[in-house]
Amino acid sequence: MKSIFTIDIEDWFHILDLDSAPELRQWDRLPSRVEGNFRKLLDIFDEMGVRVTCFFLGWVAERFPNLVKDAAGRGHETASHGYSHALVYRMSEDEFLDDAVKSRKIIEDITGEPVRGYRAAGFSATEDTPWFFEKLIEAGYSYDSSVFPASRGHGGMDIDHYAPHLVKCGAGELVEIPLTVIDVIGRPHCFFGGGYLRLYPYFLIRKMALKVLDEHRPVVFYVHPREVDPDQPRLSMNMKRRFKTYVNLKTTEDKIRKILRDFDVTTCASYINENVGVFREVCAEEEYVGAV
Repeated sequence: MKSIFTIDIEDWFHILDLDSAPELRQWDRLPSRVEGNFRKLLDIFDEMGVRVTCFFLGWVAERFPNLVKDAAGRGHETASHGYSHALVYRMSEDEFLDDAVKSRKIIEDITGEPVRGYRAAGFSATEDTPWFFEKLIEAGYSYDSSVFPASRGHGGMDIDHYAPHLVKCGAGELVEIPLTVIDVIGRPHCFFGGGYLRLYPYFLIRKMALKVLDEHRPVVFYVHPREVDPDQPRLSMNMKRRFKTYVNLKTTEDKIRKILRDFDVTTCASYINENVGVFREVCAEEEYVGAV
């Protein structure tokens, strides 16, 4: 069974919910490292012969359109990570809609191809944003990968649907590709991206990924360009947050290579195209938490 590999394309200073993180108006004045880090990842994907989904922050796409063109030119899917990297539950419905539309249009203008997918900053769709799916459909998206089915610092959503599924609401329907968790001692845990991927040893990541596949679910892996950059500048933060943000940066590249060696990965769009009939058959009559 195929799994899904994704990148959330942001720069080293796009750290959420941190007093020392620069504001949007300051981003242009900061030294960027996203170009070199992202192209390092693209070269790894070329070397391993895989295609992935690239969730571009709209601000990054606007400032570095050649990165979007390069990703699309190498056969990867380009998708949206919103424009301003704002947490969904701190935006109004209209603010979220404007941000999601702006990012989609920027990326589409660069590639000339439609953008189907969206991922929220910090996976911050929650039960407190019941309008989230309605507004995504209104913004022109046909799938989402923002739901984190476990408790976490920036949200999380308590759902029963661990596998990709259809979401039906008043505005229409879209496919939800939740981030992958697996129950351990009765509680959902993630091992497959970001700080989780950096923290856990690879043998455990692989073991848990195989268990997910045994449950007939794809593993959704995710990384950020800054996670293959051990020499990136550090933002000021407390010790706990510093550990979570910067732990094991030197191990990420090797883990990515092992994942791509050991698992058959594809893009979100390709996975949906191959399985949408199954989603409809299994989920057509189910109602999603928060759907209107």
